[in-house]
Amino acid sequence: MNKETLGVRVTEGEGSLPKVVLTSAGGSEAELYLFGGCVTSWKASNDKDLLFVRPDAVFNWKKPIRYCYLSFVRCSSIMSFLAVILIKQHGFARNMDWSILDSENVEGNPVITLELKDGPYSRAMWDFSFQALFKASVTGASVKGLKGCKTLNKDPDPKNPVEGKEERWDRVTFPGFVDCIYLDAPSVVHLDNGLGDTITIRNTNWSDAVLWNPHMQMEACYKDFVCVENAKIGKVQLEPEQSWTAKQHLSIN
Repeated sequence: MNKETLGVRVTEGEGSLPKVVLTSAGGSEAELYLFGGCVTSWKASNDKDLLFVRPDAVFNWKKPIRYCYLSFVRCSSIMSFLAVILIKQHGFARNMDWSILDSENVEGNPVITLELKDGPYSRAMWDFSFQALFKASVTGASVKGLKGCKTLNKDPDPKNPVEGKEERWDRVTFPGFVDCIYLDAPSVVHLDNGLGDTITIRNTNWSDAVLWNPHMQMEACYKDFVCVENAKIGKVQLEPEQSWTAKQHLSIN
């Protein structure tokens, strides 16, 4: 593992157990213990912990860490798979030390991959060789559907926007200050709010879109929101008694 990976920090947790702290550029944070590959904390940018650890949880390498987690935690786990195929209740994965296989930072979002292999403890219950991978990431908000659009980037100079093209794969993120116009944007874009919800934004007659987040210009609240606006950058010329209508429809999944 590259210990210098941005947003990934290995430290000592409860009971002197090693834990990994993941911090995204958007301010979200998660904590995982290598013992059991257990995610014990996930905080969005408002510092409210979205996971619950049982008050009788122990951190001593002897018993699995007891916790309850919300269904929308953003990580994929092999532990449930092991629990199904093994006789021991909940499987043995949560009673073993996982190792750090890899870590990376993708557009301000830390990603870590843990690995678990068979050993004497697992072989005593299930005499087979295996490798289990557990990848966890902490992501902020992102917008999908704007790839390929022409852009007018107002950072760093709002009065002289820089022309460009959105080339990022699949999703546009908010790693810092963002103030960008997307020309000829699609009629549907999807906002992932980073909390497990996808907000679909549909429009009629809005030809463009604007993404904005003030970052440190509004330090007290920038972590709590992003702005995804429908817009009409060009002129709309109306003759007397003519009208022009534009609509926006929001839905959440």
